[in-house]
Amino acid sequence: LLCVMLFLAGEAKNLGPSSGPNRLRDLCTFCTISLDQEEVYRTKVYEKSVSPFYGEDFYFEIPRPFQCLSFYVYAKSMFQIRDLPVGKVAIRKEDLYKYCGKENWFQLQPVDPHSEVQGKVHLEMKLNELITENGSICQQLVVQIIACQGLPLISGQNCDPYATVTLVGPARSDQKKTKVKKKTSDPQFEETFHFEVTRSSSYKGRSHFHVEEEDIEKLEIKVELWNNGNLAQDVFLGETRVSVKILRNDHIHRAWYLLQPKGNGTKSKPDDLGSLRLKVTYTEDNVLPSACYTALRNLMLKSPDVKPISASAAHVLGDICRESVGYEALLPVVRLLLHHNRLLPFLTSVAALELENTQEANTIFRGNSLATRCIDDMMKIVGRSYLTVTLKPVLNEIFESNKTCEIDPVKLKEGDNVEVNKENLQGYVQKVFTSITQSSSSCSPLMCDVFRSLRQLASKRFPADPHVQYSAVSSFIFLRFFAVAVLSPHTFQLRAHHPEPEISRTLTLISKTIQSLGSWGSLSKNKLSSFKETYMYDFFKLFQEDECIEKLCPYNHISLYSDFRCVHMIFNREVHKRAQGRKRIGQKNFKKRWLRVTNQELSYHKQKGKEALCVIPVKNILSVEKLEESAFNRKNMFQVIHSEKPLYVQAGNCVETNSWIEVLSQVSRCNPGRLSTFHPSAYVGGFWLCCKETNESTPGCKPCTATLANIQLDIDCDRETERIFSFFSSSRSRLQKMEDACAGMSVYLGQQEDCSAFTIQDPKETFRTIKELGEVLDDLQAHHDLKGALTDEPGTM
Repeated sequence: LLCVMLFLAGEAKNLGPSSGPNRLRDLCTFCTISLDQEEVYRTKVYEKSVSPFYGEDFYFEIPRPFQCLSFYVYAKSMFQIRDLPVGKVAIRKEDLYKYCGKENWFQLQPVDPHSEVQGKVHLEMKLNELITENGSICQQLVVQIIACQGLPLISGQNCDPYATVTLVGPARSDQKKTKVKKKTSDPQFEETFHFEVTRSSSYKGRSHFHVEEEDIEKLEIKVELWNNGNLAQDVFLGETRVSVKILRNDHIHRAWYLLQPKGNGTKSKPDDLGSLRLKVTYTEDNVLPSACYTALRNLMLKSPDVKPISASAAHVLGDICRESVGYEALLPVVRLLLHHNRLLPFLTSVAALELENTQEANTIFRGNSLATRCIDDMMKIVGRSYLTVTLKPVLNEIFESNKTCEIDPVKLKEGDNVEVNKENLQGYVQKVFTSITQSSSSCSPLMCDVFRSLRQLASKRFPADPHVQYSAVSSFIFLRFFAVAVLSPHTFQLRAHHPEPEISRTLTLISKTIQSLGSWGSLSKNKLSSFKETYMYDFFKLFQEDECIEKLCPYNHISLYSDFRCVHMIFNREVHKRAQGRKRIGQKNFKKRWLRVTNQELSYHKQKGKEALCVIPVKNILSVEKLEESAFNRKNMFQVIHSEKPLYVQAGNCVETNSWIEVLSQVSRCNPGRLSTFHPSAYVGGFWLCCKETNESTPGCKPCTATLANIQLDIDCDRETERIFSFFSSSRSRLQKMEDACAGMSVYLGQQEDCSAFTIQDPKETFRTIKELGEVLDDLQAHHDLKGALTDEPGTM
């Protein structure tokens, strides 16, 4: 069972108490989203408004069990060390379906530390009869605290929990305490406590013990969980109360109980703290055994081969889901095709289809279409490490230096110098753009292949426009990739949270400029009038000088734009290289060589500029790792493991060693067959010096270094196919309409009025695909129905 959540943090109104010193009129606010007590997202900060409009979408897969989805509103004050909680909205998991897919206003509730609980506790209770020394019979209640699960993190760390167990009655409160368990959210206590149960005088010995009615209503067990604060105050984690009357029918009771707020949350009516408008969509995927998805998966994987592409199952899904969920349904399709190496031909076909309907070159790939959405999703999936390498260092500098960059005269603060701000902004823009234009070696091979395909398609569609091949690529790489990542780095995991308002404004200005610099037309002076804001017009003129154009013009960087697959230099240095296959000892085994790496090959030369003595294709590199000093009694060595014998290289210093490893790892990071283990030493004298194995082909004895190069896409194809099935199932009525439209077009030989909502180029082929889809979906639904009939209803806690 796998869960997905999509929600919109809409707006808030009338935040804070209606009067008094805590009025939020002069404070900035933001909203956070938490699974139980673990924050997973937060919005940006909105300035001085008691009714802020957040308007942010968040989509995420839920990685663990949870009890409650919570939204907290915080006020940010200049005079407070910590953010001030205004109120919260908490929705229990079992209630999410009530609000799914609809916008609702929720009243904010007060944030009370004693009500912030999560997790559950496993208890066992039983009653024993004991004979005392004087021969009388007494009764004993035995309570075992077995374990807890899902306790919250405290200050980002696992807590140090302990439990108190109290027998509560009208005139008694007997408390006992477990040992503290260190650094765990799932403690195993396995501790047992005994309590004497007072009996009425009317008790006469019985063969089977039953608690009498007057005692049943008076006694209960209260279990409280606490975090041991050592020198600080202990933190309440939750409680549960169980009446002893539960043993009326069972001699032993054993169950899990959800932890509850202190006093079960019973409080007086709070002040009006305002309200929050939310739209929540929560989906649970019940993933079946892999064999159940074979037919649907094969049908989707066949999509790139279907002619025309609009008749394919993947395109049909995008067509029928466009009105209900936009193009959200395309993400699992992209991931499935990507995993099976079928994405490139599909993207090429849908891009060609879109270009057929594009009439002007300057509008190429500017809309939100099936093709642009698929390529957007592809870039977000395979381009994350590319963004990290390219943008993260300069973004960190922007966040940490926090220079003022406001150039809008209306928004300037008192004391700001617009010329200084303009200089700051110009410096940031130059760093970002230079980082982008020098980053081609880090670009994913799939992205390069897609962009090369787009260039060829655009040139063929608009042969009279020499610049269209560049704008076809820049529409994606700048407008939809880099500019978006600069504007919202937190959504690409480049930063932990949404930036502060001033930094957010700086990123907005950088993003606007980057979009313009990435467009061929923006470098023409007669295009400057396209800027709506005068201050942006004046600022952009700074980049029109010849030296700036020489530095920033993307078309001078042919590695990224003229041809993504052309050969270009990345790194070259003089090194010492060990001769391959020679004896272990001897200085003659190491020769000075000029080592050179491009995006396609690694080569070494006798001298710089001389013909290559050896060429290793980048695609053949399987791993790049450091080499132990003991291998050849030399420092700063690394090894390039490829399809032939390893290449052993000694760099000039430790910095150069790391640079070589980083560069070579980057250019080879997506190679098929990359190694997961390696030998940290050399194979000389008939054995590996590290593990003493005599077989040269023995797998490595040490895991490869965890770098970006080793990150593999974790795609669960069964889960993705289940998501595709759920999208088809929720749009069966639209699928039926499309089928009827195909039938109508075939009969009446033409475009009918009710066909305009769909892309139908070949009605017969599309009809065939839809009929096959219907059969596959019905069969898969039968598997779901069978599983539902065989599944026991879960118990309650």
